[in-house]
Amino acid sequence: MRTLREANVGDTVKVVRLHGTGAVKRRIMDMGLTRGVEVYVRKVAPLGDPVEINVRGYELSLRKADAEMVEIDGEEERDPETGTDRKE
Repeated sequence: MRTLREANVGDTVKVVRLHGTGAVKRRIMDMGLTRGVEVYVRKVAPLGDPVEINVRGYELSLRKADAEMVEIDGEEERDPETGTDRKE
């Protein structure tokens, strides 16, 4: 299981599952992080907290604890605005 906290800067990943219960899980879902949505990792602070991501067209900063609750899949490096690979 790979979490959003483990994603690297420049990765575009897909949310597979949200862990957590109750209000915490609801808060993460209310921020737009739901199963199947693509997330682009923009920045990670030097100590890993917070993680800045692009999701559903806006920027969002998550604490490490919240990022650990988001299970992800994929290691693509794509620019979210153009949809092209960053490696090209």
